[in-house]
Amino acid sequence: MSSEIPLAYRAPDDVEASLDSSQARASVDEGGRRRKLDYPPAPEPLPEPVIDNHTHLDFRDGLLEVSVRQALDAAQAVGVQGAVQVGCDLESSRFTVAAVQADRRLLGAVAIHPNDAPLLAESGSLEAALQEIEELAAHPRIRAIGETGLDYFRTGVDGREQQHHSFRRHIDVAKRLGLALQIHDRDAHQDVIRLLREEGAPDTVVFHCFSGDAELAKICNEQGWYMSFAGTVTFKNAAPLREALLLAEEELLMVETDAPFLTPHPFRGQPNASYLVPYTVRSMAQLRAADLAKFGAQLRANTEAVYGSWD
Repeated sequence: MSSEIPLAYRAPDDVEASLDSSQARASVDEGGRRRKLDYPPAPEPLPEPVIDNHTHLDFRDGLLEVSVRQALDAAQAVGVQGAVQVGCDLESSRFTVAAVQADRRLLGAVAIHPNDAPLLAESGSLEAALQEIEELAAHPRIRAIGETGLDYFRTGVDGREQQHHSFRRHIDVAKRLGLALQIHDRDAHQDVIRLLREEGAPDTVVFHCFSGDAELAKICNEQGWYMSFAGTVTFKNAAPLREALLLAEEELLMVETDAPFLTPHPFRGQPNASYLVPYTVRSMAQLRAADLAKFGAQLRANTEAVYGSWD
């Protein structure tokens, strides 16, 4: 096991460094505490390769600038053979298209984040943004519409109608284009389920960074909706998540980072990246008393069932 920061997390010197973005994670947490900004040590490689179901390579974090190629090289070195790069506004969705063209270890998802929908609606630009998302989604390596959904944590009651409209439009695009739907669901489980049922869910639905409890896991099992667990499942205060993980059908499980956010225990608050997925995979396998190699192979098979081939 390495105790050093992966060599990939050095100043970039390759062409993918040009795939840059102005987005950066704050150096303080939601409680106003200053975060530790060095990258955690690389974990022991997994015995079977897996795929990071959800990452944001355009978000910068930590003390080192990292290119797309470097981030994926670091992940591949520990058994994370690919990732789904996810857009959440027009800028990051354009970045996503450029990134999946630059490195075939990536597939992509594009959308307008639910927290952005009310702001765009207020400025009169939501419909134009949704139209561009649909155009970007036509790229052959874009395999999902996401992240979309509902967020009642950061957006108040006044913005819910616009969130609902945007979510319905994303559902429609996913269905018409035959793409998976990656859902962001924060403090809005009942309305997410209601809108999926009212609109008719796409054939493939993924609850990204699954945040529900055992009851939501049961509903996902019944509907055949995928549950993607992030580093949050390793947090000490996440007992309901672990109950959900125990109930989830094996064929509906995936793993993700949501990098650079949600770094798994014991590195919570530090920068996250795809190379840290093994910490979460090992925690999930241990909780389910599963053989690590077989569990990893199942996670990879589930992810490929959702998005298709990375080749």
